Amino acid sequence: MTLRLEGLSLSLAEFELSVDTAMSASAIGIFGQSGAGKTTLLEIIAGLRRPDRGRVLLRDRVLCDAEGGIDLPARERHVGYVPQDETLFPHLSVRANALYGVRGRAADGELFRDLAGMLEIEPLLDRSVNRLSGGERRRIALARALMTSPAVLLLDEPLSGLDTTRKERTLELLRSVRTHFRTPTVLVSHDRAEVRAFCDEVLVLDRGRVIAHGPTQDVLSPES
Repeated sequence: MTLRLEGLSLSLAEFELSVDTAMSASAIGIFGQSGAGKTTLLEIIAGLRRPDRGRVLLRDRVLCDAEGGIDLPARERHVGYVPQDETLFPHLSVRANALYGVRGRAADGELFRDLAGMLEIEPLLDRSVNRLSGGERRRIALARALMTSPAVLLLDEPLSGLDTTRKERTLELLRSVRTHFRTPTVLVSHDRAEVRAFCDEVLVLDRGRVIAHGPTQDVLSPES
């Protein structure tokens, strides 16, 4: 997968997001402190925000071209996005949330069975989402995103708020999903250990600017 962000810029309240780069690893990290512009960049890729200038290309397909008047709706981008708040529907069961937007035989198909098993949500399917832990809610949101067979999966702080044991288990599940389904993944995090544990390539943002980009092990040193 190649994700190209060409001359992207968007004026925000405190700074201007400005990114011009290309990324091609199967697991990409976007790293920076809170308020660096990480989530905004994900939202531009997902089609939830429109940049002032620049283009977004995924596998040479133009998703957005501000100057050219192209801005594909989120539903047409083939991008799976799991925001930090998961956005599950409280009136629906776990199964209905995971299958939200899925039509036809796919709802009972092999993909859903594989995902339910791999993400360990089979025992939860008939529950209300109001009875789930934070880690369980994230796995449901992940299943829903993957049911669309996205060209790329965007994860916004998927491990935040989890204790060490749940964080390690969630990382294992994310690695299994990436390997089994071969879904390129972009993971946003402010935790360098998380990025080093999962990502092969990392983009480092500071107040909307790219201050480093390259192989994760070269760019991010281990925590002291």
